[in-house]
Amino acid sequence: MTRALDLTSEWPVPTVAAAAIHKGTVVDAIGPGDHLFRLASISKTITAWVCLIGVEEGIIDLADPVGPDDGTGRTLRHVLAHAGGYGFEADDRIIEPEKRRIYGNAGIEVAADHLANAAGMPFGEYLQIGVLDPLDMAATDLRGSPAHQMWSSVDDLARFIGETTQPTLISAETAAVALRPHFPTLGGIVPGVGRFDTCPWGLGFEIKGDKAPHWTGTRNTPDTYGHFGGAGTMMWVDPGHDRLGMIALTDRGFDEWADDALRCWPEISDAVIEEFTGAS
Repeated sequence: MTRALDLTSEWPVPTVAAAAIHKGTVVDAIGPGDHLFRLASISKTITAWVCLIGVEEGIIDLADPVGPDDGTGRTLRHVLAHAGGYGFEADDRIIEPEKRRIYGNAGIEVAADHLANAAGMPFGEYLQIGVLDPLDMAATDLRGSPAHQMWSSVDDLARFIGETTQPTLISAETAAVALRPHFPTLGGIVPGVGRFDTCPWGLGFEIKGDKAPHWTGTRNTPDTYGHFGGAGTMMWVDPGHDRLGMIALTDRGFDEWADDALRCWPEISDAVIEEFTGAS
C-alpha cells in the first residue's frame, strides 16, 4: 500500500508538514514537525475549546448574552456556531441570530472578548494557562485575533487533536457538545468550498454532515469535525473511523492554490482512511 502522507510531495507549496493521528496518537508524520505555520481559521477551534474551559469553570455560560443589547437574544452558543448573524470581519450584525449560518471572524472574536471580560484577564493569558501549558503546546503562539492569528506546528496541533478525542481539560460531555451540530437546519456557505442548504457547525468546529463536494474525503463520515484555514492549512477527526484524524499545514495561502487544495485534501484524506482503517 502506498504511504498516504507521501502524497504531500506532489502539492504545489513551498513547505508542508502533515500527520495522521489515531485516538490521539501520531501514527505517521512527514515534513518538519516543529516548523511554525500560520493556522489561520484553525485558530477558531482552539479558541472555542478555551471558551468551553471557561464554561466548565463557571466563568461563562453558553446561554450568556453577548454583543450589543439589541433585543435579539444573541448568545455565546450562537457566535461560537456562526449563527449569531455577524458579518465576516467587521463587528456588524447582518441578520438576527439563528437565521443563517454566516461564517466569519467577528463572532469568534466576540466570544473570546466575552471570556476575557468575565475572567478579568486577556484572552491570550487564559489560552496559555488553560490549553497551551497543560497540553505542552510550547510552539503555539497567538499573534493577534483569536479567530485567525495563531501560529503552531504539526507536533503541537497533534496534541490538540488528541485532546478533542480524549479530553483532559474539559469533560467528555462538554467535548461532545462542541463536536455536534448546533442549529443544524441552518444553511450557509463554507468559504471557498460552496453553498449548502444545511451547513452544520459545532462550537468552533465545522461538521461535515452531508456537504458535497467537501474539502475532506469522500470516505469521511458525516460526523467528521475539523477546520481548514486560509493559510493553506487543514485538520479533521473522524469519529466514524475510530477517531482517526489528520493534519496538513502549508505556507501557501489557500486562495493561491484553491483548486489544487480542493483536489489534494480530499485525495489525501481518503488515502489516510484507507491506509489506517482499510476502508475503500
